[in-house]
Amino acid sequence: MTDAAALPGRPRGAVVSGPATERAVNVLAPNASPMTLDGTNTWILSEPGSALAVVVDPGPLDEGHLARVRDTAERLGKRVALTLLTHGHADHAEGAARFAELTGTTVRALDPALRLGDEGLAAGQVVEVGGLELRVVPTPGHTRDSLSFHLPACRAVLTGDTVLGRGTTMVAHPDGRLGDYLDSLRRLRSLTVDDGVHTVLPGHGPVLDDAQGAVEFYLAHRAHRLAQVETAVEDGHTTPEAVVAHVYADVDRSLWPAAELSVRAQLEYLAEHGLI
Repeated sequence: MTDAAALPGRPRGAVVSGPATERAVNVLAPNASPMTLDGTNTWILSEPGSALAVVVDPGPLDEGHLARVRDTAERLGKRVALTLLTHGHADHAEGAARFAELTGTTVRALDPALRLGDEGLAAGQVVEVGGLELRVVPTPGHTRDSLSFHLPACRAVLTGDTVLGRGTTMVAHPDGRLGDYLDSLRRLRSLTVDDGVHTVLPGHGPVLDDAQGAVEFYLAHRAHRLAQVETAVEDGHTTPEAVVAHVYADVDRSLWPAAELSVRAQLEYLAEHGLI
């Protein structure tokens, strides 16, 4: 979910739907909105030559979309063997239980309430299916249960809503926390520096081919917004609603409810650090 339109200087990508790498194919859910951009990206991942696939974020409970995901995998000669969730927001996870029925798979997630089966996901865990390797990267902040998945063979990372293909994401206060989110962005930056990750496969919007640039942009954007919020409070805008009206005046009003969640997270962060 996004809290702002695309901003100048944002690293741009080109892929919205279809193959992104030799191991990743995107099936775009038909749930476009100001909050979900073009719709939710459901990712089908598989090792070349393997008959097995992993699906990340089946998306909303839309029978047509879920069937398209299953059928796309079958047309690729793959059987869906596992379903993974980046986090529990409905536009990513609502269709997971139904998709599991359609494919006979288990659902693995950080939040036990979202799982179907005995296995969950944990930081540092490696998920292997049909020769495909995915490394679980904890990226809380957008939500408490947010995860990313590092696909080392493609030097790519699936970021869910932590980094989007266009615009910036919200910190969904009170479940999401800004301090956690900043730590998660730094963790992703380390993947780009230490592990050579160069491609972002986001939960919404186009694929980004400059992962480091995208993460650096996000960190700079967060620092800028935080400074704006701090200044707004100093100038007498003391309620979240007043801060949103002042700081996000250039943002479409349909996104102000999401912006307010981020502002609440920023105010909490500033208070915790003794800055307001």
